[in-house]
Amino acid sequence: MSPPLRTITVGRPFLPTNCTLGEGPLYDRERSTLHFVDIEQCKVYHLDINTLKLTCEQFEEPVTSLALRKNGGLACTTSKGFAIIEADSTLKYLAQPIPSEHAPYTRFNDGACDRRGRYIAGTLCDKRCDVPGQLYMYDPADQSCKVVDKGPFTDSNGLGWSADEKTMYFTDSLVNKIYAYDYDDGKLSGRRVFVNPIAHGLPEGTFPDGLCIDNAGGIWSARWGGSRIIRYTPDGEMDLEVIFPTALNITACCFGGPNEDRLFVTTAHCGACGGDASRQVRYPDSGNLFVVDLTGQFTGGRWRYHFAA
Repeated sequence: MSPPLRTITVGRPFLPTNCTLGEGPLYDRERSTLHFVDIEQCKVYHLDINTLKLTCEQFEEPVTSLALRKNGGLACTTSKGFAIIEADSTLKYLAQPIPSEHAPYTRFNDGACDRRGRYIAGTLCDKRCDVPGQLYMYDPADQSCKVVDKGPFTDSNGLGWSADEKTMYFTDSLVNKIYAYDYDDGKLSGRRVFVNPIAHGLPEGTFPDGLCIDNAGGIWSARWGGSRIIRYTPDGEMDLEVIFPTALNITACCFGGPNEDRLFVTTAHCGACGGDASRQVRYPDSGNLFVVDLTGQFTGGRWRYHFAA
């Protein structure tokens, strides 16, 4: 029997960031800093959550996901591949693995690092040119980069690991599925459907985007076009929805704050990714940053790790 579905409603944004395609929130506990990106504006933001000072780095190409480095600083995926963000706001590329014949039609999207500091990230499909979304892994230990699942995927999105790292979750947005893999020290096998949101009654035309995982193993999945985040139990049942009435495209989330019990949520403008910009009138906070206070309810788990270089 499915658990009863509880609802939390968040009426106002935490900060008016006005992103076009806000994504990839990443909390640095040591520095009390939330990092996130605006993919379409090629920006990386850094928010001191104590002072609310927001700084921005501008790049010439999209930065699509972020990872903390063990010795400070950030690694990232860009549209082209895996890189380090240098202190002077330049990119030092580690790998640009997309085949040259595919490069004009795809880019990297979301990604995260496992316990050994390997960076796994997925790409986008282009059906017109028969270019599939695929999953890649960059391993700093031997500087190798390889495809770990050829897909074909549509819009590769939120991924992360169970606390014992025996399971990796991965979102294929446009087919409305979150998959689970058996994960063994960098080896993926047994891909299967963890949840099919449409089968759970979520509306057509809304899609799973980024995700994060709490300390009880619950998976929090942002819904593009759905004005909400859904929490799934480790068994794949819906037990909580967080609704954002003034934002349409909820893109990603992460836990943070001193007690890891605040959920930071990025969003995108209604016109992003070819959407209908006229809907921004109804959803004026699409593109702003939200925070959900989950004190006494949930805290963040260990579901992604530092990049090992």
